Amino acid sequence: MSASKQGGTNFVVIAALFANLGIALAKFVAAAITGSSAMLTEGFHSVVDSFNQLLLLYGQHRGRRPPDEAHPFGYGRELYFWSFVVAILIFGVGAGVSIYEGWVHILDPEPLHDPLVNYIVLGVSFALEGGSWFVAMREFAAANRGKSWWAAVRKSKDPAGFIVLFEDSAAIAGLIVAGVGVWASQMWGDPRIDGAASIVIGLILGIVAALLAREAKGLLIGEGADPAVVTKVRAIVAARPEITAVNHVRTIHTAADSIFVAISADFRDQITMGEAETLIETIETELKAAEPMLSSIYIRPEKRENAATLPAEPPR
Repeated sequence: MSASKQGGTNFVVIAALFANLGIALAKFVAAAITGSSAMLTEGFHSVVDSFNQLLLLYGQHRGRRPPDEAHPFGYGRELYFWSFVVAILIFGVGAGVSIYEGWVHILDPEPLHDPLVNYIVLGVSFALEGGSWFVAMREFAAANRGKSWWAAVRKSKDPAGFIVLFEDSAAIAGLIVAGVGVWASQMWGDPRIDGAASIVIGLILGIVAALLAREAKGLLIGEGADPAVVTKVRAIVAARPEITAVNHVRTIHTAADSIFVAISADFRDQITMGEAETLIETIETELKAAEPMLSSIYIRPEKRENAATLPAEPPR
C-alpha cells in the first residue's frame, strides 16, 4: 500500500476512534441521568466501536512486519484476522448487549427522566458520527472511483476502510432509531418503546456484523487480485515472442498492497534452460515495474495441454 493510502486509512480509523470515545462518554452520562435503555445501548455500541478501531490499528501495525523464515510472504494478512475479530465483536458484544438490554427494559420498564438530555447527546453524537462517516466515505470513494459502493466493498482488499464506513453507517442508523425510541416513549408514555428501539439497534448491528464477517472471511481465506491486474500480467507475459501460450495466471493477496502471482506459460520448445532462466528474470522485472503490488512472482514453464484449470467462482 502506498504511503499516502496507508496514511489515509490510518486517519480514517483514528478519526473514528476519537469520535467514538467522546460519544460513548456522553451517552453513558445521558443514560445515567435519563434511564434510557436505548441510550445505554448506544453507549455500549460506541465502546465496542472504539475497541474495534484499536484492533484495526493493531492489525495494521502487525501487518507491516517484514517477511521472515516463519512467514516468508509477510504478515499482511494479520489485518484480515483482526478484521474478522472485529466483526465477531460487533455481533457478539454490540448486537448481543443491545438486544439483551432492550429485552430487559421491556420486561422491567423504567420511565425516562429529562429526555432533553438524550436529545442533546443524540444531536452531538450525530454530528460527530456524521463527521467520521464523511471522512471514511471520502477516503473510500477516492480509492474506488468508478465502482459502485457495494462492488467497491466486495473488491476491496483493505478492510480497515470499509469496516469503519460500515460501523459509522450503523452508528448513524442506531442514533436515528434511539432518537425515535426516546421521542415515542415520551409521546405515548410507554418506556417499553425505548426498549424496543434498543432491540432494533441490536438487529442493525447484527446485520452489519454478518456482512463484515462475510467480507473478512473471504480475505482471510485468500482472495485473488483485481481482474485488471490479472489481465495486465497476462498481457505482459503473452507479449513475449518466446511464449506460445499463457495457460493461467493465479493470484492471491498476502496483504492489502501485496500480491503473490503464479504464472503457467508454454515456452517455445527451442528455448534452452539458460535462455528460459534469463527470460523469466526479464518478465519478472517487467511485471514488477508495471504492477508494484506484485511482491512475489512464480513463473512455471508448462505445456498448454498439461496445465490444470480452475472451476468457475461459486455463488456467494
